[in-house]
Amino acid sequence: MELNGRPADPESLKALALVNYGHFTSMRVDNQRVRGLALHMERLARDCRAVFDARLDVDHVREYVRRAVNRQDGTFVVRVSVFDPALDTGHPSSPATPHVLVTTRPTGPMPLPPLRAKSVPYVRDLPGVKHLGLFGALHARRAAQLSGFDDALFFGPDGLVSEGGTWNVGFVDAAGSVVWPKGDVLPGVTMALLQQYCTHTTAPVALGSVRGMEAAFATNTSIGVRAISAVDDIALPTEHPVLASMRDTYLSLPGDPV
Repeated sequence: MELNGRPADPESLKALALVNYGHFTSMRVDNQRVRGLALHMERLARDCRAVFDARLDVDHVREYVRRAVNRQDGTFVVRVSVFDPALDTGHPSSPATPHVLVTTRPTGPMPLPPLRAKSVPYVRDLPGVKHLGLFGALHARRAAQLSGFDDALFFGPDGLVSEGGTWNVGFVDAAGSVVWPKGDVLPGVTMALLQQYCTHTTAPVALGSVRGMEAAFATNTSIGVRAISAVDDIALPTEHPVLASMRDTYLSLPGDPV
């Protein structure tokens, strides 16, 4: 755990723990490479402008990430969190000086087993920003798990599906086409990579229309392409040629050296 390239001490992390204002990205590292590395850097720069109205030096960020990656072998996740230790909660509009915290955690092999999702009415704050405010999403996930599911699938007041707790969702419709829900969702890096290499459409997906889908899947950097076996009481096939093709395409991406 390093802050601006140096070992982080508890005092320097106090604001992160108590205020929880900032943004982040998580990157899966496989053999010293990251799929969509440039997209992760673009996200950090874009979100820093949105959250702090400040420019983020992504070259420095990449160097901090490189330090973490070079100390480990195999597969793991690097998380880059951006926050301002001097943030005044009474005056959050004051000019910010963003700091960069880099942490790592282990992760498992892909693909993961299918998951069962419970639909939950919820819209994240600033859906387009990968911010630190995870309370709502984690509370929804907890409630879903207590109901016997693996995670929560969000839908808005209009009845349209948006995203999962910490993942994007996609569907395979009756024509065998990949459909990504249209709406205010986090622009996930894994989703963006799949959209670059796999034919797809983006359209509103009503919660009630899930019953007519041939398959559904979740995506993020840790899980790649993960089949969804059920949404509420709707059972969905977990084996489908389109899912297999998408999974193979994603796993075949070599990634970029940090």
